[in-house]
Amino acid sequence: MVRQAHHERNQLLPVRLYALLGAELAEGLNQSFLRALPIVLLTGLLLSGCDEFEATSYQPQYGDRPPPTLVKPSYVFGVHPLHNPARLFAVYGPLVDLFNARIPETSFTLEASQNYDEFDKKLYARHFDLALPNPYQTIKALDQGYRVFGKMADDENFRGIILVRKDSGIGKAADLNGKAVSFPAPTALAATMMPQQYLNDHGLPMTAYESRYVGSQESSIMNVYLGDTAAGATWPPPWQAFQKDHPDLAEQLTVQWQTDSLPNNSLMARDDFPQDLLKQISGILFNLHNNEEGKIILARVPLSHFEPATDKTYEPVRAFVAHFSKTVRRLPE
Repeated sequence: MVRQAHHERNQLLPVRLYALLGAELAEGLNQSFLRALPIVLLTGLLLSGCDEFEATSYQPQYGDRPPPTLVKPSYVFGVHPLHNPARLFAVYGPLVDLFNARIPETSFTLEASQNYDEFDKKLYARHFDLALPNPYQTIKALDQGYRVFGKMADDENFRGIILVRKDSGIGKAADLNGKAVSFPAPTALAATMMPQQYLNDHGLPMTAYESRYVGSQESSIMNVYLGDTAAGATWPPPWQAFQKDHPDLAEQLTVQWQTDSLPNNSLMARDDFPQDLLKQISGILFNLHNNEEGKIILARVPLSHFEPATDKTYEPVRAFVAHFSKTVRRLPE
């Protein structure tokens, strides 16, 4: 409507000039006017356009998602059930906090599993971006596209130990014949498979005693303390933690047997994990023992340090598992 009114006024203007000034004078003015008319019309159009712009001023747009550049890539770090979930978060949570502090452009989440079976399912389904599995889980995860980039040091601690009560009267493997023995889980290498191999090698096959898989390292120890089982298998770090946290209970137990050692738990990355980011993670892990913050984290594990490793580091584990599967019990392929 604004544009139409401008147009009608411009058309009537020459007629009014004729009436007021006379034909001759108006004719001369009209020629000048017609030459200027395009400029007049253009000005009118621009002015009317300004009116319309003011009527439809800019309105900001809102959405329920941040711009893509503000979304951090997120990664899941899974640790196998070295401890019950609450203790695992207390031990490894500060390590993941350190990842997030040192690499703020990414987000890392620690994920615990209720038991070994749950962790195994997640690992073999490639759920974790980074993982800390035991050596048996490590060699199986290699077939699922994970690669070893590091490991826990202190291989001398990766061994099985078998606890009994000091007042049990148990002195040799044969004393467990017909009795119950607690283990964390069938796939716990140091705390289950290695002790079972030890007992088998010392004349006590699995058919001679009852194996109770109780779900965690702490439960295996407590079963012995409470007398629910005649013996309980675990490995040094959980036993050391139990001695520290419950010295009065630990005093009533003793390490009756221990096995030989194997390479300690691995650090693995899924094959699609960014290589540049893996270098940053490796740099943090392999230098924890060189700074005070890292030493505090390692003391919680407890561990002296993390160190580089490759898939080949776990060849001795493949050999042990093959022997175990033939002589003690068959493991799933």
